Amino acid sequence: MMAANKISTEERDDYKKGYSPSSTTGSDAPRDHNLDEEKYGNADAGEPRGFDGLANTSEGQGEVFGDESDKQVKYRTMEWWHAAMVMIAETISLGILSLPSSMAGLGLVPGVILIIGLGAVSTYTGYVFWQFKMRYPHVHNIADVGEIFLGPIGRELGGILQTIYLIFIMGSHLLTWTIALNTITNHATCTIVFSVIGLVLQGVLTIPRTLKSVSYLSIFAFISIFAAVMVTMVSVGVTRPDPTVYATVTTSFASAFGSVMNIIFAFGGHVAFFSFISELKDPRDFPKALYTLQIVNTSLYVIAAVVIYRFAGPGVASPALGSGSHIIRKITYGISIPTIVIAGVIYGHVASKYIYVRLFRGTRHLHERTLLSYGSWIGILFALWTVAWIIAESVPVFNNLVGLIAALFASWFTYGLAGFMWIHLNWGGLGKNWKKKALTVVNLLIFALGAASCGLGLYASGLAISQDKSGASWSCADNGV
Repeated sequence: MMAANKISTEERDDYKKGYSPSSTTGSDAPRDHNLDEEKYGNADAGEPRGFDGLANTSEGQGEVFGDESDKQVKYRTMEWWHAAMVMIAETISLGILSLPSSMAGLGLVPGVILIIGLGAVSTYTGYVFWQFKMRYPHVHNIADVGEIFLGPIGRELGGILQTIYLIFIMGSHLLTWTIALNTITNHATCTIVFSVIGLVLQGVLTIPRTLKSVSYLSIFAFISIFAAVMVTMVSVGVTRPDPTVYATVTTSFASAFGSVMNIIFAFGGHVAFFSFISELKDPRDFPKALYTLQIVNTSLYVIAAVVIYRFAGPGVASPALGSGSHIIRKITYGISIPTIVIAGVIYGHVASKYIYVRLFRGTRHLHERTLLSYGSWIGILFALWTVAWIIAESVPVFNNLVGLIAALFASWFTYGLAGFMWIHLNWGGLGKNWKKKALTVVNLLIFALGAASCGLGLYASGLAISQDKSGASWSCADNGV
């Protein structure tokens, strides 16, 4: 499984067709991203070498979208900053809202250390995702990774797990939407009615087929969540309730690890990275988007979590926007509606795109505007949003839903899987020199982090869900703050 075959000249040429400058026209044409052997083939740096291993895959002849020069629908249109904005909107949206309560559950010092530490590790694992994509240009999703590892069984398993994860996150956005509307309107109608409105709204906004279309909405999403968090921080700072805060806290293991899982969830956007890289004009630019994302989200996470916890204290609300006064809660939730909606749309887009590409890969419907392509795309996305709606109604407590998602999926997609991918990329040279040996240990530890987070997180979140009676499934009751 780990052994890599040398790619043939024909296969190399097939791959290069997808990015050859001669096969595209106009300023939006993707640039040739043929790998630089010195940059991408530095084994001592732990980077993939050339195109080795591409011939092992069933679709190893080139990038998923191929030559788009004469296509009606072009996917590879994003600059790196488009990707950065999509990634920021996707990751920060809900991730930041649970961190002040995680700080309360862990204490100030452990909370800050874990946010910075897990953020640093997630930056490295994001880079490994990019390395894997550059080695295997046809990879568009976790299913393609599963096929490389385990063949057809791995493909189906990876696709199922990715889809379930994305649907759960979509559900968490629908749940947050109902919390926002109930808070703003003083529970003007049944909560289920609000959730149905959210289902329709986010489904309609998911209809555009390319990520570049979504990237412009992402700018408003980032401004929205940034402004909402700033208003919350200023409001709790001005009112100065001055509660007691703790550098460390004494709590149960399940409660503490539940707080850790909220931090892991805050860095859980990796599942969509292959899709983002696939729609870049030049995939070599992805590290710029990655570093922009990680600098922005880690900085904002630490500042928001520390400030809100400092002034709101151990009783800080989750989502954190509920920590201000009654009027401030209405204002902040109103401001945050764009990010609640648009970030959910991004996850819905990626989930729908996986199924759509799986159905139409290699056919004209992938790039054309036909009745079948339109009908299939709309049918897929509304089916997924309906399942997400069912989940949101079934697990109505925000922190519990976030913890469950993080334990089942984010622990693997953000951490464990990346460790295994690096081992795969460097198989046969793990003990070549001291750098390789050190990186091997690091990646084995990252894999162990993913496994431990999954097992312990499932225990903690399962216990929390069974003991929490604060929410009712399929209820019209007010879940506002």
